[in-house]
Amino acid sequence: MQCNIDARGKAVRLVIGVITLLAGLALCGWWWSGGAEARQWPLWTSLGAIAGGLFAIYEGASGWCALRALGMRTPF
Repeated sequence: MQCNIDARGKAVRLVIGVITLLAGLALCGWWWSGGAEARQWPLWTSLGAIAGGLFAIYEGASGWCALRALGMRTPF
């Protein structure tokens, strides 16, 4: 994959990825501790946030943006 974002875009994606990953882990911990009262939405939401955060971290680390690879313009 060819690098298609600059240093600013990499930094933004890394920060967004870390924040999203931490939020997903916190929500998963809340669900695991019983705070969700046997509801399933926090589990699926946290797993989606964790996956999205990891993907954003990958984009930032590799310098490759999936949306830009599809031809879409992104502000960062």
